[in-house]
Amino acid sequence: MSTVNAEVKKNNNENAISLIRRFTKRVQGSGIIPRVRSIRYNQRKPNHSKMKKSALVVLGMRKEYELLEKLGKLPEKKQKGRPRSS
Repeated sequence: MSTVNAEVKKNNNENAISLIRRFTKRVQGSGIIPRVRSIRYNQRKPNHSKMKKSALVVLGMRKEYELLEKLGKLPEKKQKGRPRSS
């Protein structure tokens, strides 16, 4: 990704407000802001070994849960929602 610098130089008869306005227009035109916002919260993808390790952990926890369920050592599941009246 190439970097684009928005640079402005003050003209002889230019005040600070018009300089800032010109700089703002240059930044908007160059597309710096959308690009920075798009990569701001970008996270790297986990590598293959890390994904495999986490998948093995999940499989192990699932197997342990199924064993406890088969042995009847899990608490009863609560019914979701409003209780029905007969």
